[in-house]
Amino acid sequence: MDKYQEPFDQPVAKSGDENIKRGNWSKKLDFFLSCVGYAVGMGNIWRFPYLCYKNGGGAFLVPYLVALFTCGLPLFFMEVALGQFSSCGAVEIWKICPILKGVGYGTVIVTAVCCIYYNLLLAYILFYFFMSFTKSLPWETCNNDWNTPTCIQRELLNMTNTTETPFYTGTTATLVNSTSGAGYIATPSEEYWYHYILEISDGLHEFGGIHLKLLGFFILGYIIVFLCLSKGVKSTGKVVYFTATFPYIILTILFIRGITLPGALNGLYYYFVPEWKELLNINVWGSAFIQIFYSLGPGWGGVITMASYNRFNYDLIGVSFIVPVINSATSIFAGCVIFSVLGYMAEVANVPIKDVASNGPGLAFVVYPEALTHLPVSPLWAVLFFFMLLTICLDSQFVMIETVITAVWDTFASKLQSGKIWVTLGVCVCMFIIGLPFTSRAGSYLFTIVDWYSAIFSAMVIALAEVIVVGWVYGAERFLDDIEFMIKRPIAGRILFIALWKFVVPAIISSILVLTAISHMPVSYLNYDFPTWAIVFGWVLAMMSIIPIPAYAFYYLVFEESGDFITVC
Repeated sequence: MDKYQEPFDQPVAKSGDENIKRGNWSKKLDFFLSCVGYAVGMGNIWRFPYLCYKNGGGAFLVPYLVALFTCGLPLFFMEVALGQFSSCGAVEIWKICPILKGVGYGTVIVTAVCCIYYNLLLAYILFYFFMSFTKSLPWETCNNDWNTPTCIQRELLNMTNTTETPFYTGTTATLVNSTSGAGYIATPSEEYWYHYILEISDGLHEFGGIHLKLLGFFILGYIIVFLCLSKGVKSTGKVVYFTATFPYIILTILFIRGITLPGALNGLYYYFVPEWKELLNINVWGSAFIQIFYSLGPGWGGVITMASYNRFNYDLIGVSFIVPVINSATSIFAGCVIFSVLGYMAEVANVPIKDVASNGPGLAFVVYPEALTHLPVSPLWAVLFFFMLLTICLDSQFVMIETVITAVWDTFASKLQSGKIWVTLGVCVCMFIIGLPFTSRAGSYLFTIVDWYSAIFSAMVIALAEVIVVGWVYGAERFLDDIEFMIKRPIAGRILFIALWKFVVPAIISSILVLTAISHMPVSYLNYDFPTWAIVFGWVLAMMSIIPIPAYAFYYLVFEESGDFITVC
């Protein structure tokens, strides 16, 4: 595109929104807070702290910050500029290189799949949140209908074991050799999670029917999301003023409470103490770069979608640099919040930190809730903690579902006579119906399969395609000219961004993809042996977002009238 040519075919009004057909953010702050809310997700709370602890403590910050500045930040900047310049969502953005429009379809597919199971997380959080409004937390004792004879409170468990006894790790029921004999034991929070929240079956072969309580919260999650998205970015932009800022208030409150507890400094020590030898481990570096993809979200289409609602001359430089830094700082701060309380928990139970540390759902729904039971006025802290998770989860879900909605609207707007609200409703209803199996008693096994196979590999392939097209096909120099045309000022460090987009970022993503393929481990969950059909299903999910890339390229070459090998707008 010529440096002074208007982008694509964006309709412009003399007043109000620049883009009459799609609309724009009401205020600049709407976009900034939406980006912060999208980037700061569950991975910052339940994945980064554990990764930091397991991969060298404070030393892990070295590869993590390298990953941020050499890969995360350049990709985030590139996607913001792509979305703003084109005023298009994840599919129509590929007017930049029509033969690769399949990348856009792959983006929508992987995002839609993640939306479906992400709403299950929202249902879990809502379940815990409402169950926290009580005088004593229901996962505090073993005196409930869902508890089994193997349930033992952590303090009592500690009294029955010798110092040489292996201790429950906080994630699954573990065989423990105690002075009273050998047997399986579990804490109250674990049994509450598996027997009450999940009502878990013995495996995928035992569907177990729909868990009606969980189904109710699953429906409630979609109702909340629909209401917040009903007026597009106009309504989302208002909601994020609360959902993007409130988690920081709660994190600060939890941090102040956490560091005043006995054992908190021990928890922070285990979190931050550097093990410099881990920097020689290639897997540690791989984990750092993968975490950037989990948290910042390049390759998922969300950043492009949000930026597509900016006004054309919005100065995107500040947001593109500040949001990635805020995201990483939030991860580090969240780790302090988590490990200060885990240090207290280890102090109470008189066990090492490693025996209470966990990640993923095990941290959010088993370990940390158990730690909350040891705090005075524990229901209050539980309400605050799960409300924080609720706002964090909603922010990410807003953007992911909006990515799908925008892709549908951009593609079929000329054929859709009804308003965008009906597209939003249709997308939410379709996702709800497809996601119903997750609310069964075998839903957690299905969740594990989908989460294991469908996400990060596809996102990295998509991000690699994006950066190659921008760097080599469209041209990094040309793209920077377009950005300067938008913001009406020169960009400092042009040579650096050209080098990053053309050489550094493609090399890094390619290396991480190879490392991921080499180090890939079979899916695991509760020592359950997944059947072959489930693993095949997982790989099919993984390929669903990859296959559209060569499939559409073939279609373009064979059936499009202008099907030369590469056409650039």
